Amino acid sequence: MNRPTLRLTTAQALVRFLCAQYTERDGTRQRLIAGTWGIFGHGNVAGVGQALLEAGEDAMPFHQGRNEQAMVHAAVGYARQLGRLSAQAVTTSIGPGATNLVTGAALATINRLPVLLLPGDHFATRPADPLLQQLEHPGQADVSVNDTLRPVSRYFDRITRPQALIPSALGAMRVLSDPVETGAVTLALPQDVQAEAYDWPREFFAERVWQVRRPAPDPVELAGAVRAIRAARRPLIVAGGGVHHSGAEEALRDLADATGIPVGSTQAGKGSLRHDHPADLGGVGHTGTAVCDAIARTADLVIGVGTRYSDFTTASNTLFAHPDVRFVNVNVCAFDAHKLAARTVVADARTALVALAEGLGGHRVPEAYEAEYRAGKERWDGIVERALHARDEDSVPTQTQVLGALDSVVGEDDVVINAAGSLPGDLHKLWRTRSPRQYHVEYGYSCMGYEIPAGIGVQQAAPGTPVWSLVGDGTYLMMPTEIVTAVQEGLPVNLVLLQNHGYASIGGLSEETGGERFGTAYRYRDGSGAFTGAPLPVDLAANAASLGMDVIRARTVRELREALAEARASSRPTCVYVETDPTPTAPPAEAWWDVPVAQVSSRACAQAARQRYDDHTAERRRHL
Repeated sequence: MNRPTLRLTTAQALVRFLCAQYTERDGTRQRLIAGTWGIFGHGNVAGVGQALLEAGEDAMPFHQGRNEQAMVHAAVGYARQLGRLSAQAVTTSIGPGATNLVTGAALATINRLPVLLLPGDHFATRPADPLLQQLEHPGQADVSVNDTLRPVSRYFDRITRPQALIPSALGAMRVLSDPVETGAVTLALPQDVQAEAYDWPREFFAERVWQVRRPAPDPVELAGAVRAIRAARRPLIVAGGGVHHSGAEEALRDLADATGIPVGSTQAGKGSLRHDHPADLGGVGHTGTAVCDAIARTADLVIGVGTRYSDFTTASNTLFAHPDVRFVNVNVCAFDAHKLAARTVVADARTALVALAEGLGGHRVPEAYEAEYRAGKERWDGIVERALHARDEDSVPTQTQVLGALDSVVGEDDVVINAAGSLPGDLHKLWRTRSPRQYHVEYGYSCMGYEIPAGIGVQQAAPGTPVWSLVGDGTYLMMPTEIVTAVQEGLPVNLVLLQNHGYASIGGLSEETGGERFGTAYRYRDGSGAFTGAPLPVDLAANAASLGMDVIRARTVRELREALAEARASSRPTCVYVETDPTPTAPPAEAWWDVPVAQVSSRACAQAARQRYDDHTAERRRHL
């Protein structure tokens, strides 16, 4: 029997297929691939580019980027804002356009966020060899630069024949929509195959709905977790990004209300509870709050919910110091659930938290424990107030006072985006999160340059939501390109640009680890050749203006607050530029982070740093 077919190029077929893919969770349906970012070159202009043109904006919206890495960041910001239920594709040419995807792909996969990458590839039929921008390997003729995307992709395929797209496209959608497997997905598309015609079965283009599962906990695992929690005297919940991805914030709040178990949050999990909830202790780990880290050190049971337990969370395995501490890990991914030799509950976070609350009916932590952590929270709130607010409104703001000014301006649903430098640490300790999506700090890959394109992605996902991209001068210089995209699309991303004349965060770490801030300042060379001369005469505000942004310069705390309010009210992309006072006003780190120090050195600074390092490593343990 002849099945009906449709003659299209491979690229046309792919775009048509993507237009018919949906996710569904809890009865809500969304487009799985809601748009495509692209920069065109000879490796995709006549294939995917032509197919997008033919499909039209209504079927597949197209977004023009300026840097391939930035396009991935924008798509990741979009997917995170929508709870991983909708994603975007990114198309590039071959060669440097394709390899520019690698950093963004790593960020997506590390953070378990979906993005579909469609790099061009060299001819499958090899009519001429080598091509422009083709990598030649004398012993492996099938290698291309796109193979650099293999280790950072959750699914990878090279489509060397049109008909091979059918199983590969279906496999790609499976991974993108799977809460366990999701991350960057790469379909490498040879130039000639993109443009080659084939008679496609019409069934391939039928609407498909990919159900986003909420697996329930195994009864035996659930019962074991309930017993462990009931037996604990000092339990602590560590809320990770999985709480947000599952939409489990309400279930977590209900569990904390019912049991009194306190909650600390990772960078990805911050905002799982509102900052003013009695059980919210703020950040946990190296950049955590004093109260949360103190409770973590004495916790006899740590209940991880949707967390990967990075070294910042565990303070490089020195934080959870109770001699008999044990772990219960709730995670949809068994790989993460088994970390730290935990008792596992492999399940969707929301489903598992509801089941735990039912199983723990009538149970509550001891009154003395609850009073202890609430008193600690009250003390910490006072520290936060002092760090955020300046005594002199006409003084140059410190970095924490910049956050205080922003805190006074934002509303319930504003989104604050950051990824690198010292700001993530200050935000984790000090930011008072009001809603689940407000705190958007990418700290899985901590990638400089993420903030501006991610702001665009968030604006696309949640039109009308005020978005703040916070960057220092080092991050800004990495990737300001997508300012042009925000201007082009009329997206009112607010950029808060802090000028501190160098890599301030790494400068501080360098000093702590014996590096004496070597190579971290943006300054002229002095007579000895060191970078200790006058600051470089760069004007990043003028640069932002030249790219099309409205720019407001602020010199004092008072001017800064007024500038932020003006930016929030604007309908245009706006940069608030401020030169900060480098005086440290953030509370010091409450827990360690392992950055190895030279064992042998002729310099006293490194010798002292090594002694401190050895003292900390003695506190490290393996949880078995």
